[in-house]
Amino acid sequence: MRHDVFIAGYGGQGVLLAGNLLSYAAIHENRNVSFFPAYGVEKRGGSAMCTVVFSDGDTGSPVVGNPSVALILNQLSFDKYAAKVKPGGVCIVNSTLVDTGSCGLTCVELVAVPMNQIALDLGDMRMVNMVACGAYAAKSGSLALESLEEALKKALPERNHRLIPANIRAIRAGAAAAVSDP
Repeated sequence: MRHDVFIAGYGGQGVLLAGNLLSYAAIHENRNVSFFPAYGVEKRGGSAMCTVVFSDGDTGSPVVGNPSVALILNQLSFDKYAAKVKPGGVCIVNSTLVDTGSCGLTCVELVAVPMNQIALDLGDMRMVNMVACGAYAAKSGSLALESLEEALKKALPERNHRLIPANIRAIRAGAAAAVSDP
């Protein structure tokens, strides 16, 4: 089965690391993967986005015009990309920063996860991307949480391996928030 996810936010939210993590998790599950990062010339504060496509067979192009799932981490990205999610798809938004009040999305499941608040509650705002990855895995069912946890060893530089337990807590918290009843 083929899965695709589009992740968008601003520089500093860990969008590209999230895409790398999902890619390594899919590889851990013996899937073929295409990863396509894109970011503005600024480092922090500019736009950052990526697409991850994974499949048991061929992945095809990593460029996806209408993703099945979108992970949206800030308001500007929501305003720009949420309407591109394909009908029947899922849009998982960082409800701490995104107001979906008058979005008018039809035929798309909108999943609000307070990613910034969860990361703050866990003690580290840099965990927003891990919360997002956990939410994606739980809501889509396309990757096992254990695969994400194992993939942290490859996605994070060795000097940051001491942070793996905290990242695992963030992944699990995001997963729990995505599937809990509102």
